[in-house]
Amino acid sequence: MMQRAKSRFKQGIILPLFLMLFIGFKAQSQSIPPLINAFAHNDYFHKRPLFDALDNGYNHIEADVYLRRGKLIVAHILPIFRRKKELENMYFKPLFDRIHGDTSNVNLPNYPITLMIDIKSGADGTYRKLEILLDKYKSIISGYEGGKFIERQITVVLSGNKPMKMIKQQDNRLAFIDADLMKAHKDTIETDIYQMASCKYSRLVKWNGKGEFPEAQRERLCSYVKMAHKNGEKVRLWSSPDNNSVWKELLNCGVDLINTDKLVKLKNFLLSDKNIEETNRSEIKIKMQDAKN
Repeated sequence: MMQRAKSRFKQGIILPLFLMLFIGFKAQSQSIPPLINAFAHNDYFHKRPLFDALDNGYNHIEADVYLRRGKLIVAHILPIFRRKKELENMYFKPLFDRIHGDTSNVNLPNYPITLMIDIKSGADGTYRKLEILLDKYKSIISGYEGGKFIERQITVVLSGNKPMKMIKQQDNRLAFIDADLMKAHKDTIETDIYQMASCKYSRLVKWNGKGEFPEAQRERLCSYVKMAHKNGEKVRLWSSPDNNSVWKELLNCGVDLINTDKLVKLKNFLLSDKNIEETNRSEIKIKMQDAKN
């Protein structure tokens, strides 16, 4: 009798405590605002691809993709060792499930989400296969339809080996292109094709974050950012140094997306000033509008 009483007492304590911890965890993770300036580079290298980024407030996520034996495999190199890591199962299906109410494993994402697919295999062949997958999930994917951009929960942007000719010939499609930021001055008439403009950090800036940011490099970066904004494109520099000094100057120059593998470090930086994200939200809109005028 005494044993049963002790068992019931333990259950009465442990169960409510577990529920409190679970609810507290969910409330804490849901309180993270969307980090509109954060870009999860090579997301699939994280312990929980997609989910780690979403839980940290990221809504710009990158996956490298190969077409191998008729399947779209997520990998940086040697896709033969990652045959089970298919693009659909790692990204599209989980996002679709959560959009339609299955939130058992991760908090609801902050929409809209940009999924950048960096094509590592042949551009046209990979895109043809990708089109089949995108069509399967078209109810949640932004598209260019009837001469207009129709935004839905997920916007797909292609980088790497880009199927430029195929994309330009399509009147209706479910994918867009990551433009070459270095060619921003040449792409002013194709704003329906590009959503972003990127280049390697070292092509524009040599500064590593130590000492003063050279004024000539600052002016050069800002001029390219302004050209991209005039075209309606968000700017991203990849392979930039992962330190606060560089991140701060990138934001000051109007760079929209900070590319990083260090999800938590960048999140903490962006949230260090509670107003930084709200300020950047409004400034991005103003800068892009001013550049167009």
